[in-house]
Amino acid sequence: MKTLIGGAVAAVLGLIGLSVWFGAFLQLVAGALPVMLLLGGGLALYLGFDELKDTWKKDDSSFDAASASDDDGKYTQEIDELKKEIETLKKEES
Repeated sequence: MKTLIGGAVAAVLGLIGLSVWFGAFLQLVAGALPVMLLLGGGLALYLGFDELKDTWKKDDSSFDAASASDDDGKYTQEIDELKKEIETLKKEES
């Protein structure tokens, strides 16, 4: 109940203050609006650039995955050749 009464008193005082100092309120809005637009635009630029960097990373990782699969086949073939060579060397020693 105290919160309701306090909120009503604050709203009435705010309405009275706004009507008395309306010119000062408009001057405050006129001064704060460009600053808010500048900060909001800067934040949007930063977030957009960050998202763009994330898409670049995804593109690079898909390229690395494709080249890694090619390397896997090459390394598998090389391992098989080395295993055969080891087997032949073991047979020669025996």
